[in-house]
Amino acid sequence: MDTKWKLKLLPSYDVSPKSVAIISASIITGVVLLVMLGVRMIDASWGNVNAILIILPLLFLSSYFIFLLLIEQFIFSKIKLIYKTIHSLKAQKNEKVPIDLSRDYLRQVNRDVIDWANNKQEKIEALQVKEAFRREFIGNLSHELKTPIFSIQGYLLTLLDGGMEDERVNRNFLERANRGVDRMIALVEDLESIAQLEADNIQLSISTFDLTQLARETFESLEIRANDQNVKLKFNKKYEKPIRVNGDMNRIGQVLTNLVANAINYSNSSDAEVEIRFFDMDEHILTEVADNGVGIEKSHLPRLFERFYRVEGSRSRHAGGSGLGLCICKSILDAHEENLNVRSTPGVGSTFSFTMKKA
Repeated sequence: MDTKWKLKLLPSYDVSPKSVAIISASIITGVVLLVMLGVRMIDASWGNVNAILIILPLLFLSSYFIFLLLIEQFIFSKIKLIYKTIHSLKAQKNEKVPIDLSRDYLRQVNRDVIDWANNKQEKIEALQVKEAFRREFIGNLSHELKTPIFSIQGYLLTLLDGGMEDERVNRNFLERANRGVDRMIALVEDLESIAQLEADNIQLSISTFDLTQLARETFESLEIRANDQNVKLKFNKKYEKPIRVNGDMNRIGQVLTNLVANAINYSNSSDAEVEIRFFDMDEHILTEVADNGVGIEKSHLPRLFERFYRVEGSRSRHAGGSGLGLCICKSILDAHEENLNVRSTPGVGSTFSFTMKKA
């Protein structure tokens, strides 16, 4: 439903100050003429016809300019207040609002007020969306922090209650508590990375590098995780020649790692595969990271790159991670002035793609 304010425009006929002054002056002149003609009919000797013919034009002109001046002052006093309101201007004693008396200025003011009202409504709606996002973000952040904190607390309390003396328990629980600390550190580092990227505080180290080699290194770093989950990592074809692009190699490596790791986490079939593809697009190289996993419902796609946003069901918290990976990927590619896109079909799989400038 359209929530914008709907203000009714003024009628379509011309109500410019000049036309009002002409009509008013004509009425005054006509009334005076009728009075003069009536008096002359009663007393034929009253008045001189030539004098009347001179007085009437003078009366019309004087009435016209008097009404025009009064209307100008009236419109100026009212419109000045309106524009001070809609533009939030500080009142100044001799401030003048330019008025073109040859056109329907009131209709223009009406349109300006409508535009101002609609603009304010859009800002209010944008603030409401941001407020809802802020509340959701704080809730998600508290949840992400509570999970490792409570687990660490549980392990420590168990150790303090006597588990410290049990050699079968103490080292195991300390290692679990340490993993909880590692998860909190990773979460804080991810939050710091996003804050720096969005605030443009990170200087990208732009260089020329081989994108295929970076993808191979990404596969090697995630090979153990993929094997544990029976996921096959592969390219769509054999790339013998290097594909050189310009960018921050470490940051783009972070993007590839996050995308491939996500694809591994959300693969749930016995023949799960994660495939990287490269396509030549004249001045850019398109990189795709595709999986044949659970897929994503279309309704979730617009919010997929928000902080902590997780899809219900299979793409849930049990898959691990901080929920910030895709947001970091988007921030890195935004810093490179490149795009990150996704297409997905539930039960078929997902494909994340981004572009990089050729070297």
